[in-house]
Amino acid sequence: MFPATFFDFNGVLVNDEAVHFETFRQVLAPLGVTLTEAQYLQDYLGFDDAGAFRAILQAAGRQPTAAQIVELIEAKRPLYMQQAAKSLPTFPGAAELVRQRAAAGPSLVVSGALKDEIELGLAVLGVRSSILAIVSAEDTIACKPDPEGYLLGRKLLSQYASESIAARALVIEDSLAGVQAAKAAQLACVGVAHTYTEQQLWEAGADAVTKTLSELDESRLTALYRKLHD
Repeated sequence: MFPATFFDFNGVLVNDEAVHFETFRQVLAPLGVTLTEAQYLQDYLGFDDAGAFRAILQAAGRQPTAAQIVELIEAKRPLYMQQAAKSLPTFPGAAELVRQRAAAGPSLVVSGALKDEIELGLAVLGVRSSILAIVSAEDTIACKPDPEGYLLGRKLLSQYASESIAARALVIEDSLAGVQAAKAAQLACVGVAHTYTEQQLWEAGADAVTKTLSELDESRLTALYRKLHD
């Protein structure tokens, strides 16, 4: 079986894209920049906050400085935390899958979300103790589909366990950019069709695709492992 697991966060464990959209909208409104939910879902899903703010503003004809991007991120942070603390939907089977995979080997989160957002989500799920380490937006320069986050995750896992285990770890992703990042880091990847269609995930390069997290039992994952490694 896969000896370790990298979990994406947004769109895999927590269903918080509506929270992100609303807080992006609130922060951008005073700048005279409008953002519709359709635009957010089509063009900016999978970006970290820095990448999303930069792309949104550039699409609006602005050229933000690095300092302005930091200001916007810090303005959004408390709005997200306040909303998420009130209501943070999670995906069915998320907590169970994290515990299942943690029982099989070390599990990490690799996400473009901010660390405090990830910590809150893991606490809501009741699985913080099942996660060995977190790679968050603060730890990387480039967002997915750049493989930086997963390469850093591999490095951490090599230190905690071994390079052999890190090389055979499984990634669970929901976004096309996330799948592409995982494959660029030479990792096996299962795409879960929470955000994109199964066909889109296959086309992005996923090694397997599932409709729901609940379908990822150990027998199915073991079969995938053998297909890829035997």
